[in-house]
Amino acid sequence: MDFSQMNAAEQAHMSRVIEKKQMQDFLRMYSNLVERCFNSCCNDFTSKALSSKEEQCVMNCTDKFLKHSERVGARFAEQNAESMGAASK
Repeated sequence: MDFSQMNAAEQAHMSRVIEKKQMQDFLRMYSNLVERCFNSCCNDFTSKALSSKEEQCVMNCTDKFLKHSERVGARFAEQNAESMGAASK
């Protein structure tokens, strides 16, 4: 984003808005990760601790979710770069 046309106060405000949005997106992603992996992996409520099977499931689920999110983000960035390149021509 080009903030060069804004004064310092407007730039600072926009930076705070963007940071807040990024934090909300991160918290949403984290919440989705917790919910998905808990629902998929945790099914024995007779103990406070996770079983080794549940723990491994959570580790695999977390790893897959984060790799998926990273890949989607990379593809989004590629598409954005392509569209910005096409728009500047």
